[in-house]
Amino acid sequence: MPLQNRVDPSGVIFRTAARGTLMGNRGGVIHNDAQQIVRQYSSRRWIACVLEFKGRKREVMRPNRYTELFFLDEAVALAAGHRPCAECRRERFNAFREAWKHSAERPTLDPLLAPEMDAELHRTRIDIRRRKVTYRARLDSLPNGCFVSIDEASYLVWDDALLLWSPEAYVKQERRPKGLTVTVLTPEPIVRCVRHGYRPAVHQSAFAVRLGAFPGLGHRDLATKVGRKWFPIFRNIRASDTSQLPSSLDLVQNGVSPVTDPHPLSFSR
Repeated sequence: MPLQNRVDPSGVIFRTAARGTLMGNRGGVIHNDAQQIVRQYSSRRWIACVLEFKGRKREVMRPNRYTELFFLDEAVALAAGHRPCAECRRERFNAFREAWKHSAERPTLDPLLAPEMDAELHRTRIDIRRRKVTYRARLDSLPNGCFVSIDEASYLVWDDALLLWSPEAYVKQERRPKGLTVTVLTPEPIVRCVRHGYRPAVHQSAFAVRLGAFPGLGHRDLATKVGRKWFPIFRNIRASDTSQLPSSLDLVQNGVSPVTDPHPLSFSR
């Protein structure tokens, strides 16, 4: 039986055989010796980490060791209330911190410490009864990379579309309706960070779902949208096959983001 160590956009920890692309934790041990989740968190330090770092090896859910949790991608981790790790994802942490500083009502030049962000995040992701904190907002006001809940399903907001989340991948695209007020899963401080330039990396299945919406896209348009480096790969893929797609983190590191950049991967016409 799979371990109970995957996290959905609502922050629920559940069992699935599907693999994640990010690891994280909630500040310590939240499982018992039988590898069962017994509490939602250990401290306010909820982070999202890379799967491999400096050759370190861990046995998952060892007794008295922090509980490893896994996410489909960074957008899911952020929706669940996890920020980038300051050690293994230092560059991403710095970008997140800068966006946080710029999103403040009164920006300051003073150093911003991780515990300060963790304290505000904790108030906006879980209440005193340990229930997920959400809020209502107009769908057309939300930046790309946020998660919303509609009819008990979780969707990633992306340009003119909503991408349906599943433990394995994004599986379906819906048109993003206008004038609709929705329940927002991504905590408000993180939504502000995304508005101010932080670019969440998303699972490669999002590329396939979006490409599937444009089956007649010509080679010239495709090359413009994905860039010369990735064009040979994207040219031959099918919407149902993500095995050859580059990871979204590779694309982000090369200046291409499927989430927040209007160019070149917006796929809008």
